[in-house]
Amino acid sequence: MLTLQLIKEAADRIRQHIHRTPVVTSRSFNEVAGREVFFKCENLQRAGAFKARGATNKILSLTDNERKRGVIAVSSGNHAQAVALAAREAGTRAVVCLPADAPKMKVAATRGYGADIRFFDRHKDDRDAFGREIAEREGLVMVPAYDDYLIMAGQGTCGLEFLEEVPDLDCVLTPCSGGGLFAGVSTAAKSIKPAIKCFAVEPETANDTQQSVVKGERVKISPPPTIADGLRVQTPGALTFPITRTNADAVLTVSDEEIIAAMRFMLFRMKLLVEPSGAAAAAAVFTKKIPKECPRVGIVLSGGNVDSELLAGILAG
Repeated sequence: MLTLQLIKEAADRIRQHIHRTPVVTSRSFNEVAGREVFFKCENLQRAGAFKARGATNKILSLTDNERKRGVIAVSSGNHAQAVALAAREAGTRAVVCLPADAPKMKVAATRGYGADIRFFDRHKDDRDAFGREIAEREGLVMVPAYDDYLIMAGQGTCGLEFLEEVPDLDCVLTPCSGGGLFAGVSTAAKSIKPAIKCFAVEPETANDTQQSVVKGERVKISPPPTIADGLRVQTPGALTFPITRTNADAVLTVSDEEIIAAMRFMLFRMKLLVEPSGAAAAAAVFTKKIPKECPRVGIVLSGGNVDSELLAGILAG
């Protein structure tokens, strides 16, 4: 079970290994959004994204025998970097499975942290089966990207910090892919302040969570086309989905164009570099998709790992 106590234990465990990221505000963003907005800057986290929290919590929770065996992760990029970094610091071997079309910057960073990279084709291969086969063959311990309570608890420390700094938020939004970040942050937020509203945000073309919530069961979609490479999971997690379904006051969607507009605004007006996946929640507020009865809004900027070629295109308009 994911509980506030599990999240607090994760906070104690990882405190010396991660950044307590800043919370910032922007008058110009507030004017566009028509409300007071607070940004939790996980784009400034170690390895460039919130994923460092969950990966570190999981790896620090392994037994000595498990650490000797080594770990494996399947990821589109940010989780890969987080696992590679946490494994290096824990002194254990890391194998990371990445899609062949993963952003070059994320591949280079993962390799730079010392991981052994194996590529798969996201359009042909079953990513989970690909990872499991390697794990079984080489005796490695799986570090899931989201579908694990220790991972979710680690991500939940972001929400814990957020509510400690801004306790009177009316709502909090996070990007949503497999659901680990939203599950962790929303559990922390609602445990501390039951009346707070929590919104998960997905790209319009990658709305597997929204479809699943509407249907009442997990829906699997085709590999989605979206600029937000970190939000291209095809189905919610088996463990994360029940939590998302319980905690989400709504699942919102944004277009790639809306994500890009939010990215450009934050870069040029707020001097914050946020990757497309990390900007999804901000885009929902930027385009006024949340209820009017939420005047004080918390947004998790989940990552800042932008591929240089993609960034050049966005800057060029």
